[in-house]
Amino acid sequence: MGIRRALLFRLIPLFALVALLGAQPAGHRAVFIPYADAEPILQAMAEALPEPLKGLSSEKLKETWPIWVKGRDADIRSRLEQGDEDSVTNFLMFGTSFTQQPRLTAAYLQKLRESDTGDNTDPSANAVGLVSQLAARADDLIKELLAPGTNDRLLFTRRVLERNGYSVSAPAQRAQAQQFLIAHTLGVLKEYAGYTQALETARGLGNATEELAARSTLFQNRGLSLDTSWPPDFAIEETLRTLAKEGLIAPGSIRRVAIIGPGLDFTDKREGYDFYKPQTIQPFAVFDSLLRIGLAKRATLDVTTLDISPRVNEHIARAVERAQHGQGYVVQLPLESTVPWKPDAIRYWEEEFGTSIGAPVVPIAVPNALGNLKVRAIRIQPTVVKRIHPVDLDIVLERLDLPPDERFDLIIATNIFVYYDVFEQSLALTNVQAMLRPGGFLLSNNALLELPSSRVRSVGYSTVVYSDRRDDGDHIIWYRLSYNPPETDRIGSRGIGGESQRTVA
Repeated sequence: MGIRRALLFRLIPLFALVALLGAQPAGHRAVFIPYADAEPILQAMAEALPEPLKGLSSEKLKETWPIWVKGRDADIRSRLEQGDEDSVTNFLMFGTSFTQQPRLTAAYLQKLRESDTGDNTDPSANAVGLVSQLAARADDLIKELLAPGTNDRLLFTRRVLERNGYSVSAPAQRAQAQQFLIAHTLGVLKEYAGYTQALETARGLGNATEELAARSTLFQNRGLSLDTSWPPDFAIEETLRTLAKEGLIAPGSIRRVAIIGPGLDFTDKREGYDFYKPQTIQPFAVFDSLLRIGLAKRATLDVTTLDISPRVNEHIARAVERAQHGQGYVVQLPLESTVPWKPDAIRYWEEEFGTSIGAPVVPIAVPNALGNLKVRAIRIQPTVVKRIHPVDLDIVLERLDLPPDERFDLIIATNIFVYYDVFEQSLALTNVQAMLRPGGFLLSNNALLELPSSRVRSVGYSTVVYSDRRDDGDHIIWYRLSYNPPETDRIGSRGIGGESQRTVA
């Protein structure tokens, strides 16, 4: 009976998923940002516009706008493919399900550099030890790809390789696939070395606001990643506690929530894991936090996820479909015991996450190669899962066409806007504005430009530290939609170091 039921859920017809993705009340349809809303941004940022829009008259801009928007939306969605390749790289470097080789963690890479005769200053250097380890792991991975069975990660990796023109059906083709995996991983390591250098340069300016601004557009030219983990949800919970304590959000007042880019825990880029099934975390974490803090009521709370990734949207849609049949959703929460976590982070992981929406269950067994890892598992109630609504939406260029009484009280966007430049972030903020009710909040760990035409303004921020590791924490900025038009709104951006702030260590 259990096997038949599992097969039934794996064979959910495509039309059923489409129905779930489109099962929104009337008026909840995604529409492109109209020219009238974009015009103030185009005027204010005339010198920073993309080439196809630069130097055009107002009339020509208005004529070009719908064409550019559709083309740019397609470009943004195409960045998912590069993000998929990066996910495969993380799987290759950190996975334990397909190999006995050591994980290529930061600490292990440092040991390789110290023992190698190559360039010890560049983590992406084509050094003998690193390439040898990558080749061994890639060889083991490709062997598993020959018979992937129903393993989601193996099936996904095989699809990514085939999309790039690499097969694993013959020895010569497998050798080419191995070289592709090695070359792409070396490229990713070099890319991250560049990001590290850029952050060091920004940090050297000695200005926290400038440093956060640099972080906030850091990934504007890389593929869109779906990585996710639980620490940012801890930061969101602490921020919500502060907003409640300061009376900025009234008890029980949150009914409609949107989460931009809910993410999929495939193999996180910060040394993630692959011994449990891919999972989404943030929609449930936010639901849980709002109930526990008392900012929402279970009977009236709904969460809408907004994402352009078919993988994310279908994953959530399948979870909702299973919940319709009474099946809950299990979240596995890994915790590296050797990390010097802050006490509040430990408390969130150990005592709080999931307590308002589910119950602890026996976690999945930890592989021997990850002996220092702890895992906590929560089974989320089907009634909660059914209150999650996945929607395909490009936040840069689209918004939901919502009537005023159905706009969101709260929108969450962590590690999302960092993938876009300032112009596209400004378009995204305008779309957020169109979906928020007056007085509603956007919580984000990115610093966004606040143009004079915008009614969404930063009113404070929280700094939440996860551990004693360097840069292991987040600034969560509180953006609020003013009740007044821009010309009468006197709430301005305080920036990092402004008067309304809280730190959780």
